[in-house]
Amino acid sequence: MSEKIAVLGAGSWGSILASVLDENGHDVRLWSYNPKQVEELNTQHTNSHYIKDYTFSPSLVAYSDLASALDGVDAILFVVPTKAIRSVAGNVAAILKEKNLQPQLIHASKGIEQKTYKRLSQVLEEEIPESNRKGVTVLSGPSHAEDVARKDITLVTAASANPESAKFVQKLFMTPYFRVYTNSDVIGVEIGAALKNIIALGAGALHGLGYGDNAKAALMTRGLAEISRLGTSFGADPMTFIGLSGVGDIIVTATSSNSRNWRAGDELGRGEALDDVINHMGMVIEGLATTKAAYELSKERGVSMPITEAIYQVIYEGKDIRQAISDLMQREGRSEF
Repeated sequence: MSEKIAVLGAGSWGSILASVLDENGHDVRLWSYNPKQVEELNTQHTNSHYIKDYTFSPSLVAYSDLASALDGVDAILFVVPTKAIRSVAGNVAAILKEKNLQPQLIHASKGIEQKTYKRLSQVLEEEIPESNRKGVTVLSGPSHAEDVARKDITLVTAASANPESAKFVQKLFMTPYFRVYTNSDVIGVEIGAALKNIIALGAGALHGLGYGDNAKAALMTRGLAEISRLGTSFGADPMTFIGLSGVGDIIVTATSSNSRNWRAGDELGRGEALDDVINHMGMVIEGLATTKAAYELSKERGVSMPITEAIYQVIYEGKDIRQAISDLMQREGRSEF
């Protein structure tokens, strides 16, 4: 059955997810705050700043007017940067109330809101009242937009407290190359999705410094242990972190140059100044803000996260990367589990 779906956010991930939905025969409205980007998508069917050498179907229509994009929708997919989720959701809430709509809400963004430390599903639930939404579902997992664009095999998970909402999202996206599982652990999926960006920063830095596979494996393994400790302190299922949004997402973001967080870490490891890395990346580096949020959460909750703390010290306190690594390695010995 064809559904009307608004995809909010026309970056690399948002536009490619919109393309998957369009390919599945849905009526997709891709919204961007940038009128020039909307014009390019509608006239040239390209999104050259975010996805190189990719042509979108003419049936995928882009909008710069949010109210028009939301008209009569059955579902809304949020793929905007973490820092914009609350403001965009507030604007959406006003339109849904005016139009008397109650769509399914989905988000595919990966981060933790600064200052409040809220997960993004919590932000959506706070901003959009129950009278104007059905379930809230998180779509997450090991997935680079560039690989989905070339129809590489991709597996993700749809997590929701409402099983029917998770199944709805599963049906929306399933293709021969894009497989969706369902999950009920929203907390674990969101925390895994957000915090893996910290580990990707660290893995990129190791590469930039010239370290080998042993070091990267150590970082990913112990980084996953930190993510699991923080997640379970909030009530997440520890099994989630050995699934797609845990170990799967860490593998894909901590080993690939397609990851902007990996690329940022790599440049830092090569000696680039943080401000220069941010300025020429051209896209949001979610791991930077997530590092701060996770570090502060770990202190608040008494959770040991030495790798996260080391990366925080490098980014926010100007600590030398090699000294941070040395300090990590020379901590007192302890049991693995």
